[in-house]
Amino acid sequence: MNTVSKRTINLVLGGVMIAMSTVLGFLKLWEAPYGGAITVCSMLPILFYSYRCGLKWGLGAGLVNSVLQLLLGMSALRGLTAGTLIGSIFLDYILAFTVLGLGGMFRGKLKNDAAAFTLGSLIAMLLRYFCSFLSGWILWAALCDATYMQEVIAAYIPGLANVSGTTLAIVYSLVYNGVYMIPEIILTCVVGFLLVQFAGKQILDKPVVKAQ
Repeated sequence: MNTVSKRTINLVLGGVMIAMSTVLGFLKLWEAPYGGAITVCSMLPILFYSYRCGLKWGLGAGLVNSVLQLLLGMSALRGLTAGTLIGSIFLDYILAFTVLGLGGMFRGKLKNDAAAFTLGSLIAMLLRYFCSFLSGWILWAALCDATYMQEVIAAYIPGLANVSGTTLAIVYSLVYNGVYMIPEIILTCVVGFLLVQFAGKQILDKPVVKAQ
């Protein structure tokens, strides 16, 4: 495959994966009251793209996808202070979606493609969860009513219902973001593993284009 053909294929495939990720993002299995949702594996296309085309291409697609998601989610940012707005743009969008481009970090480092893809995807998605946690703790917890945060925590971890202050904000962010991120991470890992395990050749092999 010549360089031009390879680059063209990667660009086209990247556009398709970004579009697919966006469409899947609209298919929500459950939506949290203050942002965040369990979607139908909306992170999977970018993870696949990174594994197939490499980290450079994956991070590039992740960055483009982050800008697109920011544009689609602008309504949620209305009324924020300048500091909160900048922090949210960086943590909730730019960094959170770009790190999904790290999904291909273990390609060629493990013998089993399905295991390599799943491990890389798991780490990339946990990094996104970490971004959401930081945002919830640093930015959004200050805007939430303490009683509401305690109610959320009590619903999932009754033993921590009486926490307060910084601990309350940290636990609240872990719980709130974990309620939708952890199920989607598990779902994506399972679906991704099965697809690569049983259809890996069709998904991962790059087409050969003869130089003209």
